Amino acid sequence: MKKILISAENIKIEAELNDSLTAEAIWELLPIEGRANIWGDEIYFSIGSKIALEKDSSEVVSIGDLAYWPPGEAFCIFFGVTPASYGDEVRAASAVNVFGKITGDAKVLKKVRQGAKIRIEKSNL
Repeated sequence: MKKILISAENIKIEAELNDSLTAEAIWELLPIEGRANIWGDEIYFSIGSKIALEKDSSEVVSIGDLAYWPPGEAFCIFFGVTPASYGDEVRAASAVNVFGKITGDAKVLKKVRQGAKIRIEKSNL
């Protein structure tokens, strides 16, 4: 199981990648850095790399999911409802490739501010 470390402000949280083509592509890009864009309870930032939409892509995801959003070439971290959600569901702006899951409490990411530096790297924990 490939593990990554997500760092933003004073927060460090670990996640595990799944066996998808998107996860493999992201793994090969690491480390990556960006500035957090906040959209409801989602952090996303462009990674400047095109990855195709996979056949099992979805608009509805789960809390803690890591996903790639093709229109924005963006790494997305979901930790609650977004402006596109209906009720309590966690919904992306459009279909995303889910490629991993945060292993701790994703809700700590609520503390990350718009524009904060975010870094994703391979974890050696």
